[in-house]
Amino acid sequence: MTKKYNLTEILKKNFGFDTFKGDQEAVIKNLLDGKDTFVLMPTGGGKSLCYQLPSLIMDGTAIVISPLIALMKNQVDAIRNLNEIDGVAHFLNSSLTKQAIEEVKSDILSGKTKLLYVAPESLTKEENVEFLKSIKISFYAVDEAHCISEWGHDFRPEYRRIRPIINEIGQAPVIALTATATTKVRDDIKKSLGIQKAKDFQSSFNRANLYYEVRPKTKNVDKDIIKFIKMNPGKSGIIYCLSRKKVEELAEILQANDIQAKAYHAGMDSSMRSQTQDDFIMEKIDVIVATIAFGMGIDKPDVRYVIHYDIPKSLEGYYQETGRAGRDGGEGQCIAFYNNKDLQKLEKFLEGKPLAEQDIGRQLLRETTAYAESSVCRRKLLLHYFGENYEVENCGSCDNCLNPKKQIEAQDMLEMLIEAILALKENFKTEYVLDVLLGKETNDILSHKHEELECFGSGSDDDVKRWNAVVRQALIAGYISKDVENYGLLKVTDAGRQFLDDPQSFKIVEDKDFEEEETVMRGGGTFAVDPELYAMLKNLRKKIAKQLELPPYVIFQDPSLEAMATTYPVKIEELQNITGVGAGKAKRYGEEFCALIKRHCEENEIERPDDFRVRTVVNKSKIKVSIIQAIDRKVALDDLAISKGVEFEELLDEIEAIVYSGTKLNIDYFLEEIMDEENLDEIYSYFKSSDTDNLEDAMSELGADYSEEEVRLVRVKFISEMAN
Repeated sequence: MTKKYNLTEILKKNFGFDTFKGDQEAVIKNLLDGKDTFVLMPTGGGKSLCYQLPSLIMDGTAIVISPLIALMKNQVDAIRNLNEIDGVAHFLNSSLTKQAIEEVKSDILSGKTKLLYVAPESLTKEENVEFLKSIKISFYAVDEAHCISEWGHDFRPEYRRIRPIINEIGQAPVIALTATATTKVRDDIKKSLGIQKAKDFQSSFNRANLYYEVRPKTKNVDKDIIKFIKMNPGKSGIIYCLSRKKVEELAEILQANDIQAKAYHAGMDSSMRSQTQDDFIMEKIDVIVATIAFGMGIDKPDVRYVIHYDIPKSLEGYYQETGRAGRDGGEGQCIAFYNNKDLQKLEKFLEGKPLAEQDIGRQLLRETTAYAESSVCRRKLLLHYFGENYEVENCGSCDNCLNPKKQIEAQDMLEMLIEAILALKENFKTEYVLDVLLGKETNDILSHKHEELECFGSGSDDDVKRWNAVVRQALIAGYISKDVENYGLLKVTDAGRQFLDDPQSFKIVEDKDFEEEETVMRGGGTFAVDPELYAMLKNLRKKIAKQLELPPYVIFQDPSLEAMATTYPVKIEELQNITGVGAGKAKRYGEEFCALIKRHCEENEIERPDDFRVRTVVNKSKIKVSIIQAIDRKVALDDLAISKGVEFEELLDEIEAIVYSGTKLNIDYFLEEIMDEENLDEIYSYFKSSDTDNLEDAMSELGADYSEEEVRLVRVKFISEMAN
């Protein structure tokens, strides 16, 4: 059947390309032969051509099932631009008027329309099913097919209904396409679509032009992102956040710092979303701050960086989102900010969901943790996750390969690990196996009587961090595997059994310690661009503190001085843009600091770097104002946290930010309710005599008699009374 066509000629005439990319031609021939087809092709590989070209050749109309309205519009516009006939492509979805729907149907019935894009929700409407039964369908294309799988990162239950609807409308070949899918997801897609015998076309997952990096997520994350964007002027970028609230906040902060940015999330109305996407494609804006609702199938080849403000829920999601960078083969930087607390929050969100869903969610999060914390080549880790081996020792374009860690011998540990997995009959997940090796007498272990095993406690000389590194690298080396069907039970491979018979050297690199990195980055003035000025500011703070008989940190905290020694504020208004410096503090202490900075700049002929001055957003202060008002009304702080829909710890963060910025708060009414006067006085006296307000130091000095919350609350009282 395919021999009738000169596909290269048709490609040139309709799309302007001289040659096919990768598997495109083979995929098209398979579909033209009327066979079911499964296509796994990374972003930028040219998936859409695999169904667009055959639709122009075959009799009838191809039905393309696609998840996003904005994506449909883009694709329809693109096909129409390439073709003389305006009605060659249409979409059918909820955004159309009745008149527009009639026009679409008329074009289809006249034979003009070769491609009809529909959302899965539109496909299931009775009137659409009845209409589609009456026309000749060339084939069905299911785009973004990972949405069909519960193991996929964008699972949509309505995708599960596609096969029954196809059966009702009428049989035709099915082509399923996705840019990212593990073996488990691939099997799930085929099963759900009833195409188990489909021919598979799988391209390599390696995107050689992308650079991968994971950075510690500190309190300076907004500033880090602004610096990064300012160092990449005029380049297009996408920043992904998990919550709509954070998307809007960050977009405002970027705008306030003269960055052409806009927010994008599913809560915005569709016309605003379309406008934002068009502005990005037309380069009216440089940066889109978005939830994962943005970008699926977006046709912008020159996105130069993708930043993950929050670590994603799954590695598949991460791969798909980073895949939007450098689709033209040019530069593509993929930066993710990681803090283990974010993952703990994501785990909390799983509570209350069905148990099977919780298990899947937790396993996906563990894979993400492994990627973020590991010191192994990030490319190797990603490709291994998708079942592909990457043999190159150093990829040269990820943070771990550019800054390799020293390898340590772990042959004995690997032997212990394999022996433990076998002793446990290959029936348990990583956490359980490691608990046995570390000799933890958990309820689970005691109920299984596994404390009686010879391997119990055999690995207690090493900590869980090193054991995790051994497990992760043993998986990559192929000595052990995870049974995905059974939520990640550890199994020993043939290579692992062979290793037990004839042990070889097995070297690992230890996981990163993000907490340590955060301390190094933030402490000791290392973040100050001008160490000389930083030292002078510290001396001035010490002098003022001595005059007022206050601990120095009460005047300004170290991070505030670091910021001053980086951005050189010389006016009170500029000083207020510094983290931890509110209007009250700036007016009370700011004059001498501004004068010192101005003198230093003049004497050393320093040009002040305006581009690094992070301006905060007025809007952000609304929450703070409402907290101050509630405390004035003596609302109990635990009730206040509930009413704001935040954890008590998050409310405390906000309250601390308020008092450290120079605003006085009186929380005596709440402290009197929850604490003895004697205990309160002891904590208060500690801060009065201490050189530091560091919480860890306070907890260590005060002992286990007080909770962290109590110490923080009294610290708030102390700062408020002594400094503000």
